[in-house]
Amino acid sequence: MIYKFKSQAAGDVIMMKFNAEQMLAIIGKEASPQGIITVAQIPAAIAALEAAVVAHEAVQSLRASSPPQGVEIEGDSVMLRQRAAPFIDLLRHSAAAGKDVVWGV
Repeated sequence: MIYKFKSQAAGDVIMMKFNAEQMLAIIGKEASPQGIITVAQIPAAIAALEAAVVAHEAVQSLRASSPPQGVEIEGDSVMLRQRAAPFIDLLRHSAAAGKDVVWGV
C-alpha cells in the first residue's frame, strides 16, 4: 500500500505504507486510509518532524561511535532526514499558501 499526500500548494508526495505511517505517528496523526493535516496543524507537524530528525541523528551518532562488538546494526541506510524532507517541504509550501494537506481522497 502507498500513501499519497496532496496539497493544492505543491506536488504530491508518495510514500510506502511503513514510511508514511512513521511520519503520521511522529506528527500525532492516526494511520488511516484518509486524513487531513489542517493549515493550523502544520506548524506543529513540522516541529515534530524536525525534532524527530534531530533525535534520530543523535541516536545514529551514538551507535556509530560505539557499535556493539560482533553485532550488525539492522535497517536500511536511508536516514529519517532524507525520508522526511519531501514531506516537510510539502507541509511548508502548504502552510505558506494556506492550504491543507490530505491523503486518501
